[in-house]
Amino acid sequence: MTIQTDNDIAAKCLKKESATILGKNVVSFGENQEFDLSCAELYINRELSLLAFHRRVLAQATDHTMPLLERLRFLGIASTNLDEFFEVRVAIFKQQAAFGALPSGQDNLSPQDVLNRIGVAAHQFVDEQYRLLNESLFPALEKEGIYFLKRDCWSNAQSQWIREYFSEELLPILSPIGLDPAHPFPRILNKSLNFIVSLEGKDAFGRESGLAVVQAPRALPRFVQLPQGVSEHPYDFVFLSSIIHAHVEDLFPGMKVTGCYQFRLTRNSELFVDTEEVDDLLRALQGELPGRRYGDSVRLEVADNCPEQTVNFLLKQFKVGRQDLYQVNGPVNLNRLLPLPDVVNRPDLKYPSFTPGLPRGLGRNLFESIRESDILLHHPFHSFAPVIDLVRQAAADPQVLAIKQTLYRTGADSVMVDALVQAARADKEVTVVIELRARFDEEENIRLATRLQEAGAHVVYGVVGYKTHAKMLLIVRREVKKLRRYVHLGTGNYHARTARVYTDYGLLTCDKEIGEDVHKMFMQLTTLGKGAKLRKLLQSPFTLKTGMLERIEREAENARQGKPAHIMAKMNALTEPEVISALYKASMAGVKIDLIVRGICCLRPGIPGISENIQVRSIVGRFLEHTRTYYFQNDDHPEIFCASADWMDRNLSKRVEECYPVENPDLKKRIVEEGLKLYLQDNTQAWVLDRDGNYTRLTPPADATPISAQQTLLQRLAEKA
Repeated sequence: MTIQTDNDIAAKCLKKESATILGKNVVSFGENQEFDLSCAELYINRELSLLAFHRRVLAQATDHTMPLLERLRFLGIASTNLDEFFEVRVAIFKQQAAFGALPSGQDNLSPQDVLNRIGVAAHQFVDEQYRLLNESLFPALEKEGIYFLKRDCWSNAQSQWIREYFSEELLPILSPIGLDPAHPFPRILNKSLNFIVSLEGKDAFGRESGLAVVQAPRALPRFVQLPQGVSEHPYDFVFLSSIIHAHVEDLFPGMKVTGCYQFRLTRNSELFVDTEEVDDLLRALQGELPGRRYGDSVRLEVADNCPEQTVNFLLKQFKVGRQDLYQVNGPVNLNRLLPLPDVVNRPDLKYPSFTPGLPRGLGRNLFESIRESDILLHHPFHSFAPVIDLVRQAAADPQVLAIKQTLYRTGADSVMVDALVQAARADKEVTVVIELRARFDEEENIRLATRLQEAGAHVVYGVVGYKTHAKMLLIVRREVKKLRRYVHLGTGNYHARTARVYTDYGLLTCDKEIGEDVHKMFMQLTTLGKGAKLRKLLQSPFTLKTGMLERIEREAENARQGKPAHIMAKMNALTEPEVISALYKASMAGVKIDLIVRGICCLRPGIPGISENIQVRSIVGRFLEHTRTYYFQNDDHPEIFCASADWMDRNLSKRVEECYPVENPDLKKRIVEEGLKLYLQDNTQAWVLDRDGNYTRLTPPADATPISAQQTLLQRLAEKA
């Protein structure tokens, strides 16, 4: 094979002793030549790949085939995603850069290199957000009678109503702070809406400040709907920031306001708890949570009309540089637009509603149904109700002796926790493993833990140093003088609301060996001592990574022997270097590899001689793709696994995860057809990754049938689409 390019990745990764140079930029790949699969050019930077996913989400808001209010919702989701990206990922790299940390990723980029590249991409991202809002979404909303009225467009009646609203609803709450030696710059809450106000004149005490800060409490709505009596359109809204701008002088009587500019600060939101030093993780986290609101500054958003002198003043106050400054043409908190689709009663501008279906063979008595056959739930197309009903039936069943469950994220008003409380009060032996360190859900999980303990449940917080990310439910029931274990294993959280918007698998089974494996995993989590060997489940941090690597290598060996070899894998993220290297080797051996990776993918597909047999696509649509499914052809004796774990470093080495086989032939066929092949046929919501790290959205050719995997599954599995 002879490859000729100006910048050939494969050529850079040839081991020097095996490279044959035929001429300028021409490399021969002979049989005895070897590639260095640790070569930095073979790996896409994790953070830039994550930003690329956020851009794919933002691109949904540009899709004119989607309902208008759903496009606006995707704009808000993209903004929320970007917030978390700065709060966590950028914050980490800022700390590393400050300490002069060396490159740690496979791409060999230093923390400062990563920050520089993030800065360029993130500024482009933010510019696109506001261009999309102002030039596309606002005009489209106005055509549908939905207006966000600017101050210079208010009628006299509207102005009067807004003045009264300010006086009655805002003025009693707002606390402006003039800046002087007795009033230093206030602490700014993470992601809160604030205003920097420039003033002229003297106050009642003769003080002449020049600047003041107005903070908008989070309890206030970020947009207000005008009542029917003064509204000129079906839906008229005004932003809170516009109301405050219009009446900010009322906060400074006798002084002249010469400028009022909104700003927003994003802070480091990572929690630090030294797990080797604390003796009570719950109390330690409770002590850390308040500090999250006032972590180190990582990003400053300011109105684009803010004077340069005022901008420099804010940069100095928050100790951030120009690269951390984002000047925006619109509200600084775009994620606060997320509630609008729920406020506007226009079903024609939203996705059609649907009722999740139920799989065949599911009767009212779930224990009977599970004994007859394993049951596969595919959310959100299938209802999450059977999982909740299983715990409820267990709580009320006198034959049930014990219930054990892991909880990672459950929601504020969890019906699952209600069922566990009911079981504990019914004197069942209830054991719950709650992961307190589920990012941004720590406070909620602490409340759930307290509630369960008060009901009499045994609550533990997993394993120190390893997040418990496994999704497991175990019910022990006495049947005809023996005990039988019923199990639910999932790829997603026990969260009824996200089960409506995340795609996930859940397996209900009473398989004896799987039940024993799940029991052993709970014993590992709740007791001290070495864990017993599992018979069917793979578990991180022990056997999951090696189990996946062994199966990838088996496919490679089958290909070398001329046997059929195929890997299909669907996950949220692919970053683990050993797994990526194994996939490269399998591709070089001739294995066909189809990867469906929703978010981060550090593997480069399509490199001649290395990854030309690998295809990577990402599906972004109405539902958040969350299933983790792994298929190995195994010489036409396929193995199929579902898991709580992605192929990421943290999932395979630093968390407690479960990976379970699907063995029922009918269920295996379903997963292959509806969970893998259908997604590989998608030509409307699929993005294909190229070797340079760029994604291109597929569009069906004129003579082809448009295929949307999610829409097809709604039609097949839901009761009413």
